[in-house]
Amino acid sequence: MRLRALRGATTVADNDAEAILGATDELLRELIDRNELDGDDMVSCIFTCTDDLDAEFPAVAARRLGLDQVPLLCAREIDVPGALPRVIRVMLHCYMDPERPARHVYLREAVALRADLEAAQ
Repeated sequence: MRLRALRGATTVADNDAEAILGATDELLRELIDRNELDGDDMVSCIFTCTDDLDAEFPAVAARRLGLDQVPLLCAREIDVPGALPRVIRVMLHCYMDPERPARHVYLREAVALRADLEAAQ
């Protein structure tokens, strides 16, 4: 097994706790499914949000999914003028078979952030 970092992002329409939790849940489920992970594979997870999202911590969605043994951290993105608004990003550190490709996940409007990753769409 090899330590990998999986990236992903999604957007929400409004700064609303349920919207943040729902979008984060969807993003994490896609990362887990596409990379065939289970809880024992996960080492840590870092979430960031743009400054316009503060209604809830994205990590709450991870805890609701049962990731209670995975260290989680929430932080702020750099506020770059003109950047895509209402974005939740994740970096999930996990152990994976080195022969399996990492499958990053970009959903909703966040697809524009990494259009170069065809497999992430």
